[in-house]
Amino acid sequence: MRKRFPFVSPSYGAGWPASKRIAIVASAVAVLLAIAGVVAMMTGGGNGHRAAAPVAPASTGSPSSSEAAPEPSSGSGSVPKPLQIAEPVAYAKAAAQMLWSYDTRNTSRDQQLADMHTWMTDESAYADWASVSGQVPDPVLWSRMADQEQHATASVTEGHFPSAFKQALADDPSAITKAYIYVVTVNGKQQIAWKKGGGGAEERAVTLAVQCRPNHDCTLAAIAPSVTQ
Repeated sequence: MRKRFPFVSPSYGAGWPASKRIAIVASAVAVLLAIAGVVAMMTGGGNGHRAAAPVAPASTGSPSSSEAAPEPSSGSGSVPKPLQIAEPVAYAKAAAQMLWSYDTRNTSRDQQLADMHTWMTDESAYADWASVSGQVPDPVLWSRMADQEQHATASVTEGHFPSAFKQALADDPSAITKAYIYVVTVNGKQQIAWKKGGGGAEERAVTLAVQCRPNHDCTLAAIAPSVTQ
């Protein structure tokens, strides 16, 4: 049986904390009704989507949902710098590719988190860092992944606005003009490899909330707990 060392699960179980959902919904009027609807659909049906347990030796723990935002990285790890673009779908596609890519051979867990944090919005009312940091394995698992020289690359096939979000924008196009939060679903493929020639490929999908204010580059706000089309 082929061993697998998944990093980012195709099902996202961390979820948006209730306090963040309340802050988002309270801040962006009608467009965030779409986000509220998307979150309701994802959390309401998410209990049946559980990530497959890795076959490789691994810790069963997970990062704390209250893990503090890391200090900026001083090294040159495997995480790419944030894409400087003001188009939500293009930014979400780049962010998804970043989330699905890693290299434990030259990047520590702390550096991975620090570099991922540079993609986040600095507006605390909308930033759900816990949903992003929760994708990174706990320190014990990261160490064991590093022992296996595990690394992954990713390709993105497409990105789009979910139908509920598009409907909310159509119903009230001006409602987005407070928070400028966009919901984007991205699909792609992750190629995982480790030492002694091990490896494999898996389809990936994720729904992201990105913030794209006028005349500013987009930033990542949150990862949804489940994928919405």
